Amino acid sequence: MYNTPKWMKVLQYVALTVVAVFMFFPIYWIFCNSLKTLTGISAFPPELFPSNPHWENYKEVLSKPSTLLYLRNTLILVVFNTLGTLLSSSIVAYPLARMRFRGRNTVFTIIILTMMVPTATLVVPEYLMFRVFGMLDTFWPLILPSFFAQPYNVFLFRQFFISIPESIDEAAMIDGCSRWQTFWKVIVPLGKPIYITVGIMSASFWWNELFMPLVFINSDNLKPLTVGALTSFQLAGGGNQTAWNLQMAFSMIMILPPAILYVCCSRYITEGIKTSGMKD
Repeated sequence: MYNTPKWMKVLQYVALTVVAVFMFFPIYWIFCNSLKTLTGISAFPPELFPSNPHWENYKEVLSKPSTLLYLRNTLILVVFNTLGTLLSSSIVAYPLARMRFRGRNTVFTIIILTMMVPTATLVVPEYLMFRVFGMLDTFWPLILPSFFAQPYNVFLFRQFFISIPESIDEAAMIDGCSRWQTFWKVIVPLGKPIYITVGIMSASFWWNELFMPLVFINSDNLKPLTVGALTSFQLAGGGNQTAWNLQMAFSMIMILPPAILYVCCSRYITEGIKTSGMKD
């Protein structure tokens, strides 16, 4: 086996460290600015860390009534979209992975081909459709599509389900389980890593989603955190002046939940993605 020279390992670690610092610096800069006053942010030369940190910026952000309202709306979108994604995508993927029927590969190919359609091209038809149904300015246009199976998630579920030995299904059905019972009582428990992986991806996406709420939501009491943050920190003088220190504090608060979620579940994410990449 080829042994990597020590100088090569050192070079690799140095390169990885430089990349890590380069990628982490914007988050560090947001954190530093969140602890400054508004005049401190525009000071030159800029301080890499404020000499007198203002932690009360976070208190001011969290004490705003609108922050809790936007948080509630975001959690509604995260929870229902994640549940819809896990339910619909896994149910669609199960027969494509575990059942033999004519046209199975054709159906899967068509599902995958829909991934090539840009999301932006669907916004106008969706807007017109939901307008006909009278669902604009509600959560329905943001939640309902997740209950109709997303192609990429179907692909991940299918690839993971394929990796499970078919003898498990056969043993369950010999014991008297139907296909539906086999799915819920056998495949779902064994698919824990991929459910966690897709769930985290969906939750992170809807925690940070800005575009779709901007299109479908107009009422202030229905805005999620991403949209509410754009208008919640205007200075008292009006106009387009923004309290950037509070905006940065708000951004740091939004960064933390997805980061903590990833750190706590990174083992399952790695396992789910790795197994989903196995060949048919």
